[in-house]
Amino acid sequence: MEIHLNTYGSFIKKKDNMFEVSLEDKRVKLSPEKVSSIIISNAVNISSDAIQLAMDYNIDIVFLDKYGDPYARVWYPKLGSTTMIRRRQLEMLSEQLGLSFVKERITIKIMNQYRFAKRLISKRTSMADDYTEKLEKIRELAITIYNCEGTLEQLSGSLMGWEGGASKTYYGILANLIPDDFRFQGRSTRPAKDAFNAFLNYGYGILYSKVERALIIAGLDPYLGLLHKDNYNKKSFVFDFIETYRFFCDEPVFYIFSRRKMQPEFIESIHNGVILTTDGKKFFAPLLIEHFDEIIRYHNKNRKRIDQIQTDAHAFANFLIGKRDSYMDAALHTKLSNFLSSDDSDIEDEGD
Repeated sequence: MEIHLNTYGSFIKKKDNMFEVSLEDKRVKLSPEKVSSIIISNAVNISSDAIQLAMDYNIDIVFLDKYGDPYARVWYPKLGSTTMIRRRQLEMLSEQLGLSFVKERITIKIMNQYRFAKRLISKRTSMADDYTEKLEKIRELAITIYNCEGTLEQLSGSLMGWEGGASKTYYGILANLIPDDFRFQGRSTRPAKDAFNAFLNYGYGILYSKVERALIIAGLDPYLGLLHKDNYNKKSFVFDFIETYRFFCDEPVFYIFSRRKMQPEFIESIHNGVILTTDGKKFFAPLLIEHFDEIIRYHNKNRKRIDQIQTDAHAFANFLIGKRDSYMDAALHTKLSNFLSSDDSDIEDEGD
């Protein structure tokens, strides 16, 4: 259980070897044995006794700024859960577990791309046959990644190449499904070469900050990358972890263009490309947040879509220190198995 304190004037202290959270005349007692972390934002008071109780039970205390980004943390000074998580994360680099994690994450990313493209194409029955070969190419690359054998060091280049091939085909499909005047030539960044990529880049930037926050709160080190190599000040594990969530942005961006909501004033030209204007950001941000906040079923609970990231980060951290047998949601595991065995019967009938 996480304790989230985000109401101005809340107070948490120790009483009878329990946490007591109070706000005005309401008080709730919580056993430290059931608490995994305490997340504090806004003006909240915490007593030194409560901090000591948290440390006694290896409970992290994370402080968030007004944007929801972590700015401070208190954790156990000896070998506690956070230290163990990071040590196990480092050990994964030289273990098959590290390779398995990377293969699984990339395969899920490609599966999400495939399912989204398939849903869009299913609504355009007249052109479905035109994309059969491309969709199968995406699936074949995912199967290749999932079944490859070796070490992470040996396979990192190939994994990135296969992933890149699947993404190139995927974005090529999206480009062909939007109106002709909005079509684009693959992915482009820093800067985007077209409006579609400008929206994607902005969305992925917001997503990046949410993934980093989720990793830190879960006790994972955003700098200890597996597939993406460590560089000074490069949060490599964020790049490893974000891939399966990129489609959170793809869907709202696609509909902006397929439904012709894109307006010229949403982008402006810069050297060698385009970026979103203030008007473009004001238009896009509410759409993106609405999509992030949509309720989905995940890990046996109704959650906001964006909360899937935090749920996965906690599940993975607990898996690393032996508190879980698997970090993957059971329904997601079934979906992945179906995808790899060419069973598309569970793809939802939704889309443009």
